[in-house]
Amino acid sequence: MARVRYGARTGTEIAAARAAGTGLPTVWSTGVVAVWETDPDVVAAVLPPPLKPTERPLVRASISKVELPGYPLGAGSVAVAASHGDRQGWYPLVMPMTHERALIGGREVFGEPKKLGEVSVERDGLVVRASLARHGIAFLEVRGAVSGPLPLPEPTEKLDFYFKFLPAVDGSGLDTDPVLVHCTRNERIRRLERLTGDVVLRESMYDPVADLPVRELVDLTLGEKTSDQRGRIAERVSAEALLPYVHQRYDDPQQMRDGLPEASTR
Repeated sequence: MARVRYGARTGTEIAAARAAGTGLPTVWSTGVVAVWETDPDVVAAVLPPPLKPTERPLVRASISKVELPGYPLGAGSVAVAASHGDRQGWYPLVMPMTHERALIGGREVFGEPKKLGEVSVERDGLVVRASLARHGIAFLEVRGAVSGPLPLPEPTEKLDFYFKFLPAVDGSGLDTDPVLVHCTRNERIRRLERLTGDVVLRESMYDPVADLPVRELVDLTLGEKTSDQRGRIAERVSAEALLPYVHQRYDDPQQMRDGLPEASTR
């Protein structure tokens, strides 16, 4: 019988796939990072328990072009500063990606709130423009000009918080208690430049980052960086406590509560 491609893989094939995953090449990205201070009550409002606000109500937007071999990727993130116990990091609200391939691992393995979208990073001489868009709306745009080089920082460990969960099969709540994931990245930067410019937030019912107003622009840079990624489950959390925030990762707030189709009466 000819090989059935949906059939079970052999042990050798599974081992080869795992080995290939451990030897990924170093991948560099070019991107804009904007950090601003917003209203404290806004940050507090978007954080599911047990996450809590940090001392300073910061928002970080990252807009990058990733040079994957033969498969360029646009990747973005809008996150707020958060803490879990004695650990401080970032809680992403939305992570637009330009290819479905980038969504699968992030959402299924780590619980990242990734969505298909449009990500643009353009430089013309000293002028830089970067944006995140979905459904035809550029809901976040950075416009600026390079004002000079910055010293390269030492390699840095960064922490993101994600909630990993699955909607219940009967359309009521979640299947099991969600888990809070600590995702750690070791970041290296090989080029860094200061930008002088601004951040524009536009109204979008699908990606309401306009609710995070720019009160003070803290940092605006253009850089080239690479990082690895590893995650661990920090704790199980209450499904009941997380449910009011689950709509954050769906365009239609009712999507995760869709019930089973009614049985046919024929």
